[in-house]
Amino acid sequence: MGARERILIRIAAARGTTESADIGDAIRRHSRGPMPRIEKDLVPRFRDRVIKLACDVAAVRAVNEAPPVAARYLSEHHLPPRAVCWPELNALDWRSAGIDTQARAARGDDMVGITGAFAGIAETGTLMLLSGPQTPATVSLLPETHIVVLEAGRIVATMEDAWDRLRSEHGKLPRAVNFVSGPSRTADIEQTVTLGAHGPYRVLIILVGVQAKSL
Repeated sequence: MGARERILIRIAAARGTTESADIGDAIRRHSRGPMPRIEKDLVPRFRDRVIKLACDVAAVRAVNEAPPVAARYLSEHHLPPRAVCWPELNALDWRSAGIDTQARAARGDDMVGITGAFAGIAETGTLMLLSGPQTPATVSLLPETHIVVLEAGRIVATMEDAWDRLRSEHGKLPRAVNFVSGPSRTADIEQTVTLGAHGPYRVLIILVGVQAKSL
């Protein structure tokens, strides 16, 4: 028996039950607290929030248009056309766009990381990323520049909606769930905000399935 199972059994015992599976039922039955009112069109809300968090945003109609957008972004910021990429995204034609990608977990010397995201949260402009063999967490955490390819249909209103979608699509949690809200930042030193303190200091979110003029 692993640590997780022992913890769940102790929780179940404290609730007067003997089955750890009952915890999941309790979560599903638990009523939600007050929720913010989010407008129905989630994409503009999400876009506004991520821009306020110091992210750059681009829009493409189809996912195969993402590589040229990423290439232009790297060129505009005088960055090398090389990136480490989530394996699940490496089938896109990055090479024709002039970007040399490697499908693997990131190392400390990688300058650019390209990932997808499980969901975007319109309320806060937060990205929800799941770890796994095809989605290594280091690709979004180690490089100085993080490029995110996000399907507009995966933007949800609130964090609660993101958790609901995760339970619905995956059934159980992955090893890690990371929430990313803009570039890494800190104000620990003289209360001056500094980007890139603990991770990327530059983030581009490419929204797929959106007309550029609608942004």
